Amino acid sequence: MRLFAISDLHLSLSSNKPMDVFSGWENYTNRIAENWQKTVRKDDTVVIAGDVSWGITLNESLADLRFIDSLNGNKILIKGNHDYWWSTGSKIKSFFEANNIFTISILHNNCYSDGKYALCGTRGWVYDGVGEKDQKVINRECGRLERSIECAYHSGVKPVVFLHYPPVYGDFVCYEIISVLKKYGINKVFYGHIHGSGIHNTVAEYDGISLKLLSADNLGFKPSLVGKCGIFTVLK
Repeated sequence: MRLFAISDLHLSLSSNKPMDVFSGWENYTNRIAENWQKTVRKDDTVVIAGDVSWGITLNESLADLRFIDSLNGNKILIKGNHDYWWSTGSKIKSFFEANNIFTISILHNNCYSDGKYALCGTRGWVYDGVGEKDQKVINRECGRLERSIECAYHSGVKPVVFLHYPPVYGDFVCYEIISVLKKYGINKVFYGHIHGSGIHNTVAEYDGISLKLLSADNLGFKPSLVGKCGIFTVLK
C-alpha cells in the first residue's frame, strides 16, 4: 500500500465554474481521472489538501464527491479556502453515509494512523499580522493543527503534516503556523492553494522545513507519491 497526495482539484461537475477557462486546465477532469486510475491502486490512500469542489453546499458538491469516490483508493480530505460546501464533521459523515460514499474521510481536528505514520493537518491561513479577524482565524487554525499533531504523538507515531495554505510564500511567512511546526519538530509539509504563475514564488525550504506544493496543475493533474503506508484509521 502507498500514500499519495494532491490538492486543488476544483471540480465543478454540477456547478458552472469550470477551471478549463484557464490555460493548462483544458479537459482537467478527464485528465485527473485518467492519471489517477493509472497511478493509484485500490488499496492506496490519497490525501487531497483542499479546494475539492466549487459546490456551495454538500448537495451541490455531490457529483464532485461521487466522482472522487469512484476513483481508486481511500481519500482523506482537508478543507480549502474554496470548499464552501464543508460543514461539521458529523454532518459530512452523515451526508457521505446517506449517499453511499464510502472511500472518503475528512481530516479535521483528528489524525489518521497506520501504526507508523499519522496524517495530520488543517487548512491554515494567509495572515500578515494586521487584521483582528485574521488573528482569530489563525489562532483557531493553529489550535486545530496542534490537536491533529498531538493526536499523532499520543499514539506514538510520526506525524506527516498537510495544509491547504502555504506556511511560507515569497516574502510572506505565517510565523504562527511555523511556530507550531517547529514546536513538534515537523521538518516536512505538503500544501496546496498556489496556481499558475504564482508557482514561481513558492519556497522549497524554510528554517529546516521542507515545503512541497501539491496543486493539481503543478503536479500535471496526477497524484504525487509520498511513500509506503499501511491501513490508516482515524484517531481523535
